[in-house]
Amino acid sequence: MMQETVAVLGAGSWGTALALLLARAGVSVRLWDRSSEQVNQLREHRENRQYLAGCLLPESIELVADLATTVDNVDGIVFAVPAGALGQMTTQVVKLLDGKLGVHTGPIAVIVSKGIKVDSLLLPTAVMQQSGWNGRSVVLSGPNLATEVAQDIPAAAVAACHDVDTAAAVQRWFCTERFRVYASTDRIGVEVGGAVKNVLAVAAGISDGLGFGDNTKAALLTRGLVEMARLGVAMGATKDTFYGLTGVGDLLATAGSRLSRNWRVGYALAQGMSLPDAVASLGQVAEGVESSKALRMLSQQHGVEMPVSDAVFAVCYENVQPREAVARLMGRFAGIE
Repeated sequence: MMQETVAVLGAGSWGTALALLLARAGVSVRLWDRSSEQVNQLREHRENRQYLAGCLLPESIELVADLATTVDNVDGIVFAVPAGALGQMTTQVVKLLDGKLGVHTGPIAVIVSKGIKVDSLLLPTAVMQQSGWNGRSVVLSGPNLATEVAQDIPAAAVAACHDVDTAAAVQRWFCTERFRVYASTDRIGVEVGGAVKNVLAVAAGISDGLGFGDNTKAALLTRGLVEMARLGVAMGATKDTFYGLTGVGDLLATAGSRLSRNWRVGYALAQGMSLPDAVASLGQVAEGVESSKALRMLSQQHGVEMPVSDAVFAVCYENVQPREAVARLMGRFAGIE
């Protein structure tokens, strides 16, 4: 069987980790970044010193600065860009592919962005479709911290697509002895889980930053998981999806690890740092901050209560102090579990 080629767009921490994963699986990889300086640094050091220091890039990963070259004649394209940049990135790629996309033809888009577009309230797959992508696409998501994946620590993910054969191709590309990929047909559920868990991770960071204990965080995340499932079902997802890898699994990894960007933003906010300073201190995008805006609007649109997500929004955008946000949550009528 001929070796397949996959392009990875975005040489941040997650894009680089996925390029390493693909290379381990025996796939030919082209890694692109919009910053030519970043590409030159990667070529010089064979290492992403900014985001994944110590993880050397094998020679089988081709580092490319030209986008047209990157996506030319490939089997798959991994969109590893922030959710806010996904639409623009898709438009550029569609133009370069120039009619080569179809239901059964052209490269498969692998969507790893997690978030909701604030102005349209669209999930990543819908953002790509709105931006002209009419080819095959798969959402790849799960409890996957980039640093651990890059270090080849055992992990698992889900490839979600309505077409099982398309999902199977992505499973094949990414599966290794230490990375297991399951298939799902509930793409909406997988995307909703990926967006909501980032907001809940900010809440977990706030809880830890305030010095609260494990009881607090367990209650916070459990109720947050209920919110996630509640919204997902209202949007057409299957409830069981949220009790799998892309729901509770991703939530546990993102909300429980100090490697998580969203957790770190929440922790910084609880320590008294302003939102702009907290985000700037990361040097990367924390999707949960923007997604809290979208969840506020989506929950109102679907008539779904999401008090934990609302509390994160209030801290980020309504100048509510973290302790006050917690007091509001604790003061709500408990109701029936």
